[in-house]
Amino acid sequence: MKNEFPLAGKVAVVTGAGRLRGIGRATAVALAGMGADIAVTGTGRDPAKFPDDEKAAGWRDIESTAEQVRQLGRRCVPVVADVSVAADVERTVAQILGELGRVDILVNNAALGRGADRVAITELSEELWRKVLDIKLTGSFFMCRAIVPGMIARGEGGSIVNISSIAGKRGSAKTTAYCAANAGIQGFTQALAMELAPHNIRVNAVCPGLIGTSRMDEMAKSADWDAFVKQRVPLQRAGTDEEIGRLVAWMCSPDAAYMTGQAINFDGGVVMG
Repeated sequence: MKNEFPLAGKVAVVTGAGRLRGIGRATAVALAGMGADIAVTGTGRDPAKFPDDEKAAGWRDIESTAEQVRQLGRRCVPVVADVSVAADVERTVAQILGELGRVDILVNNAALGRGADRVAITELSEELWRKVLDIKLTGSFFMCRAIVPGMIARGEGGSIVNISSIAGKRGSAKTTAYCAANAGIQGFTQALAMELAPHNIRVNAVCPGLIGTSRMDEMAKSADWDAFVKQRVPLQRAGTDEEIGRLVAWMCSPDAAYMTGQAINFDGGVVMG
C-alpha cells in the first residue's frame, strides 16, 4: 500500500515562498501535503506593493504561506531573510534548527523579481547584474553551505532542489544576468550532486518555462499574450505554480531516490532533450 505521507518526520526549507501565486508557496504546501514540516523564507515585502489579488485576499506574505501549511496539520516556521547575505542565512538556519530540529530537504527558489534586469547589456548596471546573481546563485550557495553539514552529520541522506529556468539552457536577448544566473545554478547542481552523492544527498534542478505566477503579471497584461503563449509553447498554455510544486515534492520523495544531478525541464515542450 502506498504511503500517503512519504515525507512524514522530515523538515523542508523553501526560500522565496511569500507570494500567493508563486512556486515557493506551492512547493511548501505540496511538501507539507506529503507530511513534511516546513520552514519558509521571504524578504518581508512592503504590503503596499502587493499585487491586487494579494491585497484582496488579505495576503500576508510568508505568514499566509505558513497558515496554509499549518492547515494541513504540519508545523511551519516563517523567517524574513535575505539569502544573498551570508550572516542572514546563518541566522535563518540556526533559527530553523532551533525550532524544527533538523533539515532534510532544501528548495532554493529565491530570485529577484522580473523586470528591471531585462535590458540590453549596454544598459545593465553592475549593481543589478550582481543583485540577480547574488540572490539566485550566491543565495543558493549560502543556503547549501549552511544546511549541508547537518545533513551529512545525521547520515540519513537528504534532497536539494534548485529552481532554475530554461533560460539557463537557451539564451535570449536582454536577459544576460538572468540566463547567466540560471546556467550557473545548473552547473552548481551537477557539481554538488557529485560531491554529496556519497552521503546519499541528492541534488537536482527544475527548469520552468512560462509559469502563471505573479512574476509574469506584466507580460500577461499584453494584448498578444495568449497568441505569444500558443506560438511559443507546444502545449499552448502556461504552467501553474501547483504543477511545479507537485513536481518538486515528488523529486524530494523516496519515489525519486535514484535521481540526482538532473536539470528537469518543465516548460510545455519549449526546450526538448
